[in-house]
Amino acid sequence: MAAAPSQLGGTPVLILKEGTTRTRGRDAQRTNIMVARVIAEAVKSTLGPKGMDKMLVDTIGDVVVTNDGATILKEMDVEHPTAKMMVEVAKTQENEVGDGTTTAVVLAGELLKYAEDLLDQDVHPTIIANGYRMAAEKAQEILQEIAEDINVEDDALLKKIAMTAMTGKGAELAKEYLAELVVKAVRAVAEKENGKYVIDTDDIKLEKKEGGAVEDTELINGIVIDKERVHPGMPRRVKDAKIALINAPLEIEKTEFDAEIRITDPNQLKAFIDEEERMLKEMVEKIKSSGANVLFCQKGIDDLAQHYLAKEGIFAVRRVKKSDMEKLAKATGATIVTNIDDLSEKDLGYAGTVEEVKIGDDEMVFVRECKDPKSVTILIRGGTEHIVDEVERALEDCLGVVPAAIRDGKVLAGGGAPEIELALRLRDYAKTVGGREQLAIEAFADALEVVPRALAENAGLDPIDMVVALRAKHEKEKNGHRFGLDVYEGEVRDMLSEGIVEPLSVKSQAIDSASEVAVMILRIDDVIAASGETKKGEEGGTGGEEE
Repeated sequence: MAAAPSQLGGTPVLILKEGTTRTRGRDAQRTNIMVARVIAEAVKSTLGPKGMDKMLVDTIGDVVVTNDGATILKEMDVEHPTAKMMVEVAKTQENEVGDGTTTAVVLAGELLKYAEDLLDQDVHPTIIANGYRMAAEKAQEILQEIAEDINVEDDALLKKIAMTAMTGKGAELAKEYLAELVVKAVRAVAEKENGKYVIDTDDIKLEKKEGGAVEDTELINGIVIDKERVHPGMPRRVKDAKIALINAPLEIEKTEFDAEIRITDPNQLKAFIDEEERMLKEMVEKIKSSGANVLFCQKGIDDLAQHYLAKEGIFAVRRVKKSDMEKLAKATGATIVTNIDDLSEKDLGYAGTVEEVKIGDDEMVFVRECKDPKSVTILIRGGTEHIVDEVERALEDCLGVVPAAIRDGKVLAGGGAPEIELALRLRDYAKTVGGREQLAIEAFADALEVVPRALAENAGLDPIDMVVALRAKHEKEKNGHRFGLDVYEGEVRDMLSEGIVEPLSVKSQAIDSASEVAVMILRIDDVIAASGETKKGEEGGTGGEEE
């Protein structure tokens, strides 16, 4: 509704700016819940191994084909403020644990759907919010109870965790092979500190190149740089590479201020040019005398310096990104030097081979066979740009879950097993709470079952039959919390023995994020929106369609 002016002694008083819209009470809540549910519905069909993909086309016609929840929501370019809050849920999940974005968003939408039913029964939003908070806390306790300890040295189990994260993605066809690459890469960059592993996934570089098949993706124990050597006279391949990393230009520095050089004699000009040549030659000599036969330079390399480097048989690459320089330092053990005069043998790194390889239409530099690389590269291949991008997204998810599993040391069964177990236990807990909060905790339990229901729906199975079968297994079996839905066979199975496992933090973060955003949206009962800019020639209004 529009902001109405208040009457004061016959004089209208404008409290809000003209054109401002204000929605209050149940209308505001209904609208916000509806928007959140629409966002959740948009990604729900992508959940699970049989989930479908979305094609997103942006304003300039770029196409993204994906079933990654965070990517879909980022690319959707939503307008409504509540929709933006739902996108934040996916972003948080992505940044924290790398996987489970769709679960988090779908769960938030479902929590709000059940909250709306309670609002219709005149349960106050703060009571629902309170009940949801209690349920979320209890859910975290239950997850800790049902989580199984793992041996973080068990590569076969870590591989299963990576494969679970990859299921349903475009990379699924080669998931065993890719999962192995991910585990090897994580192992390479993991460092032990005080008995615990510290893993920085930035040390694993993902480099993409179209062409070949997904199976041609490879792990390089070193770094791949999307550059070429600076001079064709340089060797294409260097064995036993001694690598110098220099963050300084191999060029003659121009003066800081405008300077005028007056030359009255041709000999003076020759002397000037000779001096420039001598300086460049001296720089190359210093690099040569350090023992380096490969040079990576963060800045530019003068044409003449390139010629001298080629004559000395030194392989050189220029304008290497800062992040790549840091990765090269970690992989080869070299020190980045900012002044060529300071370069000495102890600053050099080592690699078995450095070579320029033609991949597709482009040349790339491979730094291979590093002794103990603390930074490695996965070179992703695939038939088209869209496939390569989707494989990259799948690998990013894996690079989130494998370190999370090593950090947690605990895993949960997949296939909707934790959600069914949580729902059963939360219903028992609700009875002990009593009062109106009991209704909210029961609603939270019902909402959790959206995950196994969506898995069944997306696989073309009957969701009611499947949820009933899951509940029965969880109540009867000794290790009931392990039973989830095998969507390929349409049966309830022990997911841990089937190898469908995910780290504890993926599920606990999803429940945290979903419950927090649901509570936040529930507590809003007044939306005051400023009007957009009115276009020229238009009388009032926001100059756009209503949402």
